[in-house]
Amino acid sequence: MKTKRGLNGCVLKWIAIILMTIDHFGASILENFLLNVWDVSPLGDLLRDYPDYWNLVLMADRVIRKIGRPAFPVFCFFIVEGFCHTRNVKNYAVRLGIFALISEVPFDLAIFGTPFHWGHQNVFFTLFLGLLLIWYLRDVSTSTEWSLAGTLAVCCAAEVLHVDYGAFGVALIGVYYILRELPVLQAGAGAILSAWEMPAPLGSLLLLFYNGERGRQPKWFFYWFYPVHITILVILRKLLFHM
Repeated sequence: MKTKRGLNGCVLKWIAIILMTIDHFGASILENFLLNVWDVSPLGDLLRDYPDYWNLVLMADRVIRKIGRPAFPVFCFFIVEGFCHTRNVKNYAVRLGIFALISEVPFDLAIFGTPFHWGHQNVFFTLFLGLLLIWYLRDVSTSTEWSLAGTLAVCCAAEVLHVDYGAFGVALIGVYYILRELPVLQAGAGAILSAWEMPAPLGSLLLLFYNGERGRQPKWFFYWFYPVHITILVILRKLLFHM
């Protein structure tokens, strides 16, 4: 069988994973402990006594965090792809929900330095809510009015629960689903919706290179990578700072 030109789903997911890992290194190591942005680092504001080092770390952090921004739109897109191709949406939703719970303690430790931080939930919760939204749009909603009401309700839930990327993240999944048959418009609308956090739109534009093929993917790898790599960052920080 001749391989189509472009990037298959596995390649796109790997790109997103690499970008996300770089981003989380900045958030966990540079921001949380070196720059102490959440005021929870045992190092305190030690670097502030050395302005040259502080500015250098701050510059590195800004670059690293921007490198990671395009990852999220790619993950949102593949929630839609998974939804459209899965044989059992219920099982798909259960998997996302389970990994949201599994990932929360490592996420809170990595980003906020505490095992339980109720003010911000990991991105699996965002993807879970986005899946519920498009499931509702396809199988429950009976009119435009009900679709809008359901979308508003799920977006409000995202804000109340303080999930990563909030209502914008959930809405992005909804937009990708609605425009799934119009890839150019889908990518453009996604880029506009994600423009609130630059350069995230690049992730949406990257989807124009998707060739529609799944590629060879380990069944559970992309689920487990998220909690495992965050846990490794927590351990790495412990080793680096002995704390």
